[in-house]
Amino acid sequence: MTLHNRTQLYRFAPSSQAGFTLVELLVGLAIGMLATLVVMQVFSVFEFQKRATTGAGDAQTNGNIALYDISRDLQIAGYALMNTGQPATPDSALECAPPISDFSNFGLAASAVSLSPVTITDGGSGNGGDSITIRYGTSHMGGIPTTVTGPWIGNAVPVENSLGCASEDVALVINGAACALTRLVSGVPAATTLTFIDNRAAGIAVKDAQVSCLDEWNQVTYAVDPVAGNLLLGADAIVEGIVNLQAQYGVAAAGLANTDPNFNQVVAWVNADIAPWNAPGIADRNRIKAIRIAIVARSAAREAGFVTGTCPTAKGIVNHGPCAWKDDAVDPAPEIDLRADPDWQHYRYKVFETIVPLRNVIWARGTL
Repeated sequence: MTLHNRTQLYRFAPSSQAGFTLVELLVGLAIGMLATLVVMQVFSVFEFQKRATTGAGDAQTNGNIALYDISRDLQIAGYALMNTGQPATPDSALECAPPISDFSNFGLAASAVSLSPVTITDGGSGNGGDSITIRYGTSHMGGIPTTVTGPWIGNAVPVENSLGCASEDVALVINGAACALTRLVSGVPAATTLTFIDNRAAGIAVKDAQVSCLDEWNQVTYAVDPVAGNLLLGADAIVEGIVNLQAQYGVAAAGLANTDPNFNQVVAWVNADIAPWNAPGIADRNRIKAIRIAIVARSAAREAGFVTGTCPTAKGIVNHGPCAWKDDAVDPAPEIDLRADPDWQHYRYKVFETIVPLRNVIWARGTL
């Protein structure tokens, strides 16, 4: 055979390389699918843990913010220096009868307003729970009272001085249990005369009555929208993930003189749905020394199974949700019912609790 023929034979010889067989491809595909399944399972578990952790963190943050917002306003509820009870200024805002009529100059309905530092409206165990209305002035001078020295003339009264008063301040005129809110006219007040925008205080601002300038009058209400799960300030949602709010009055014993060492001591916690705390008069209103609140925050992550159950208290009350506070004859715990949401058991909850002393009421013991 010639060299040319040998080259041709070599060129067409069978190849020494071979591909994958069908069996090998199927085995490789099965191994790849198994590895993918393991990876996806690990990812799913990790994602579930991440959502639970993130949801718990969000609930922690939201609950703390809600608790801070309410506590901050409760700490300044009432009236500061106007409650000091100086012998020369016996009248105090805490001596005013709870309701005040005609709030047209303040954008508030008369039936919705009083001079009580704090009012709890009991909303029951469900549907968001209770609401808390807090009232205070914002004067940097603390509402230092000045004494009326003469008769009412037009819309003005002579006073000892106008220290702490400014243009268009809200003014509280106090004469025993008779009180009126009004507003100063625009312009710098005269040194010994206060002029008001109307004459609603004419029958009260008589000689020896007290006038306190409050800067602006504030009445804020905190409540919960259980459907959206938001904490409301008035009609505005300010914190999400809040599903229930419970509040109680901390009250001192009845009939104590203001010189009694136990005058400002809380002896019981009471709900606002029982008499006399559903409509307290002056004496009972001034026994309120602190507010106890519990806020229920919910995780944003809905879980497939039930993760929250009922919580029975020591007295046998069954909470459809978490418990708050101890539960005995002196300290009855509020019932929390989250069943307004049919999926309530698929969420995790945190309860945030605190007690806020009403310091402006406690400081006013000399006037009561």
